[in-house]
Amino acid sequence: MPTSSHQHVIEEFRAGRGKVSGPFEGGDLLLLTTTGAQSGKEHTTPLGFVREDDLLLVVASNLGASRHPDWYHNLLAHPLVQVEIGTESFEAVAVPAEEARRDRLFDRVVAVSPGYADYQALTTRTLPVVVLERTEPEEQPRPVNTLADKLLEVHTWLRSQLRHVRAEADAHLAARAARGPGATVAPGLGFQIRQHCLAFCETLTFHHTGEDAHIFPAIAHYHPDLEPVLSRLRQEHRSVARIKEELAALLADIATADPRRFLAELDRMTAELTAHLDDEEQWLLPVLAAVPFPPGPRPAE
Repeated sequence: MPTSSHQHVIEEFRAGRGKVSGPFEGGDLLLLTTTGAQSGKEHTTPLGFVREDDLLLVVASNLGASRHPDWYHNLLAHPLVQVEIGTESFEAVAVPAEEARRDRLFDRVVAVSPGYADYQALTTRTLPVVVLERTEPEEQPRPVNTLADKLLEVHTWLRSQLRHVRAEADAHLAARAARGPGATVAPGLGFQIRQHCLAFCETLTFHHTGEDAHIFPAIAHYHPDLEPVLSRLRQEHRSVARIKEELAALLADIATADPRRFLAELDRMTAELTAHLDDEEQWLLPVLAAVPFPPGPRPAE
């Protein structure tokens, strides 16, 4: 739960369409909602931010304290966060910047808000700079009117995250190669890959849990002829869970892995995961197209 002082700022922010009084007045302020690393509960924190091109930067300063703030530990465990700016709310993947990129972005933050340099001077802890990357689809989003539309929206995001992980792995390996034979030091993309992989894995787990617990039983009730298909998809979910764990283990070893073997394994896992998404769409979209989303009576035209 937010502190009482934070709660007052949060309420004022939402009531004032992003405007607040007091020490935050006139500054760039956002609300960051993270999922508790241990509790699994949502926590909202007001934070100052700085824009860098299309990116949003927040600093885990904790006012110069010796430990990272709770919200930073939360986003390391659960990278998908909710961001509110003004009247806008959107989902983002939170990625701590590393090495030279962190230093460059911190300099950018200090140029806008010099107080962060004072916080850094108070502690030996390197203040993390977190980049909030919007999870907007690569393609123009389609209207979501049915459960089939919602399934496609989730699948589109999952596919985009797989492409993101592959692109970052390519960049990581290229940077490692540029350092010469035998280089094992990560070139600063470790968090980038980790956060996007974890975001993909968490969303996939949530998606499959919802299908197994709610969507599949409902489909089986109204379409008993599809029970063999649903049974096979449930089995695929178990296989996908195994592949997901293999993917996380593979990416954890990227700093020392053989590049050709690594990319071959990553491509194999990506192909299996994509095939499962394709299979679900083939069988489920025709059925789910008749189910309104969000559920409940549709408003009168």
